[in-house]
Amino acid sequence: MKKDNFLDLDFTDHLTGPGIKRRDFLKTLGGGIFILMTIAEDTLLAQRRPLPTDFNAFLRIGEDGRVACFTGKIEMGQGVITSLAQMLADELDVALESVDMVMGDTDLCPWDMGTFGSMSTRFFGPPLRAAGAEGRQVLLELAAERLNLPVDRLATENGVVYSMADREKKVTYAQLTKGKKIARHASGEVPIKKPEQFKIMNRPVLHRDAREKVTGRAKYAGDIQLPGMLYARILRPPSHDSKRISVDLSEAKKMEGVQVVEDGDLVAVLHRYPDMAEKALNSIKAEYDTPESELNEKTIFDHLLKVAPEGEVVDEKGDLNKGRKEAATIIENTYLDGYKAHAPIEPHTAVVHVEGNKATVWPSSQTPFGAKDEVAEVVGIPAENVHVISPFVGGGFGGKSRNLQVSEAARLSKLTGKPVQVAWTRAEEFFYDSFRPAAIVKIKSGIDGNGGMNYWDYHVYFAGERGSQHFYSIPNSSTIAHSSGWGGGPGTHPFATGAWRAPGNNTNTFARESQIDIMAAAAGMDPVEFRLKNLTDEKFRNLLKAASEKFNWKPAKAPSGHGYGVACGIDAGTSVVTMAEVAVDKKTGKVTVKRVVSAQDMGLSINPQGAAIQMEGCTTMGLGYALAEDIHFKGGQVLDLNFDTYEIPRFSWLPEIETVIIDAKNEKPQGGGEPAIITMGAVIANAIYDAVGVRLLQMPLTADSILEELRKM
Repeated sequence: MKKDNFLDLDFTDHLTGPGIKRRDFLKTLGGGIFILMTIAEDTLLAQRRPLPTDFNAFLRIGEDGRVACFTGKIEMGQGVITSLAQMLADELDVALESVDMVMGDTDLCPWDMGTFGSMSTRFFGPPLRAAGAEGRQVLLELAAERLNLPVDRLATENGVVYSMADREKKVTYAQLTKGKKIARHASGEVPIKKPEQFKIMNRPVLHRDAREKVTGRAKYAGDIQLPGMLYARILRPPSHDSKRISVDLSEAKKMEGVQVVEDGDLVAVLHRYPDMAEKALNSIKAEYDTPESELNEKTIFDHLLKVAPEGEVVDEKGDLNKGRKEAATIIENTYLDGYKAHAPIEPHTAVVHVEGNKATVWPSSQTPFGAKDEVAEVVGIPAENVHVISPFVGGGFGGKSRNLQVSEAARLSKLTGKPVQVAWTRAEEFFYDSFRPAAIVKIKSGIDGNGGMNYWDYHVYFAGERGSQHFYSIPNSSTIAHSSGWGGGPGTHPFATGAWRAPGNNTNTFARESQIDIMAAAAGMDPVEFRLKNLTDEKFRNLLKAASEKFNWKPAKAPSGHGYGVACGIDAGTSVVTMAEVAVDKKTGKVTVKRVVSAQDMGLSINPQGAAIQMEGCTTMGLGYALAEDIHFKGGQVLDLNFDTYEIPRFSWLPEIETVIIDAKNEKPQGGGEPAIITMGAVIANAIYDAVGVRLLQMPLTADSILEELRKM
């Protein structure tokens, strides 16, 4: 029977013992051809850590002809369960349906730093394709012996090796692998297929997990149930800066079946039923000391500027002083962006079973190998004794990389001696989420008398440098980042901050592309015409033209009343142009996004349908951070604890979304999970300006802020 989901693979059902070695791995899986891989230098650089030498199998061609693809990547809706299978199937010349994906299993899969940064296709894809090509070559060599023919007279198709002179002389992959156990390191010398040879790659394919997910059969961490498992509820402080003074657990201890745990900072109640654990938690009386704070979503920006470190040069060209003196018009603006939550459908969840000096973990995590190390440290056992088995992840967006809930479940399992599930409530999800950081961008820019940009002085505070580098033709420019990444020292942010789908690039693109539009208006030029005038990159120019054609852009100086906006950006190696049409109600300030065209040049698109789905998802999610999402807080107290106050996009918000993917199959594949989101803030801000002449410099672009600006006009 065909198996579509890596969770249903027969051979994973009994491999629950931690620390499996390559020798044991090969022994357990029986006969077949195993292709082991030495990762290319550029991949090692991207992953920042070599794969272990003892076990790094990428694929197994089994005795039944089925192919297992082993990857440390996980599936959280981005579609690599399909696109990676396409890559392997095409290189091996097997049916896509015959490839079983084994994902994020730390005993079975090669080490991986995590699933983020739109790196799966870019960095894992090339060695996977090389492994597939090597596997096909091994099969050709085996077939040459079986058929008594030279390799160069043989060809492969759909799991069969045949004679090019007589197709009746053939042997299946299954026949070739029976009774054999071959483990071979890929030489890297077998050529991968050229685009004209593709049969499965670069073709639209429905996500192979779609049916399981829409029917509810897909398994997530919260669906894992083990004999004797306890559900945990944990005592939380009211604020990140609170200190517990006292705690009274007497009522919880009286409850039948409730297990109470006190372990330093950790106070938890556990029960075989989650509602009883919740009832026990509500019975706890605790007092906290919470200091007063003047920090909130309005005062945070002044605070950040006060604590900002000296900047580091990201990029510079020419002479800023020369550019400023020669500019006919100088434009100076400050752009603000508040904290954003990831707000995934599935909250942070984990099931951990610690048995003596071994542990098995089922996490909702983007970093299963990181979770393995963290559990080992928390429980105090060797990392090789921890086995992480990754189910589907219900959305991550960068927020499920820290594994706090995994560590909590591991501690509680060790202390209780039973398997434990920790599933954060929605309130806990908002409280303990690592938010996209609040950030500031200050830009001074200039144009000459002919509409050419000649001066660009850019400073970004706390968003990081990703997306801060401009791609326009500006002879005199400087880009400075104050605080790399999304961090900052102690006292910078009142709570944790971290990666949020295309970290930093959303903020940087909002600021840059808003400033570009303001410059276009000052030059008296149409926004698209202005960008084309100041772009020399032909690929980007062609992408901008393709988007304009799809959108049916009508050139005009803004504000034209059309409500049109355009924004450009680059992320994960992919160039993106977004155009939008909005309507603004001048009485209420409400913005309705009517239509969005998203165009990408992403090199070779492995699965164009999957890429389009990602672009649509980015567009949808981008509506939220652009128009509504903003964390309200007082000091370390997060005031948004559910979707009644923290508004994410609804179906009623959705515009007509059209996608354009440039045919660039001869180029290397680039990232597709994040690029289309980075332009959403800027494109809507620019469209609002074109509609009603209101220029907003702070996200989210709320109705109240629009009304406030309209009153000033």
